[in-house]
Amino acid sequence: MGGAKAGYDGIVAFSQTDFTADLPKIDIPVLLMHSRDDRIVPYEAAAPLAVKLLPNGILKTYEGLPRGMPTTHADLVNAEMLEFFRS
Repeated sequence: MGGAKAGYDGIVAFSQTDFTADLPKIDIPVLLMHSRDDRIVPYEAAAPLAVKLLPNGILKTYEGLPRGMPTTHADLVNAEMLEFFRS
């Protein structure tokens, strides 16, 4: 949930900034959660590459969930994050 300007600025930031060189430097466990049905960031163009570059990355892939899955499927997302934090 946010304003139109914040949404636009976020899209500009993640679509014009290449973070791939930074990912191998992250040495803590990272949980990546991505739906194959994300219409803004295509799954195949992002998630498999990102998790491959993260030394301690874990990828949770979902089918049929929207980009806003933390809001639309909060129970599922929160349970997955809690399990990750506890591990």
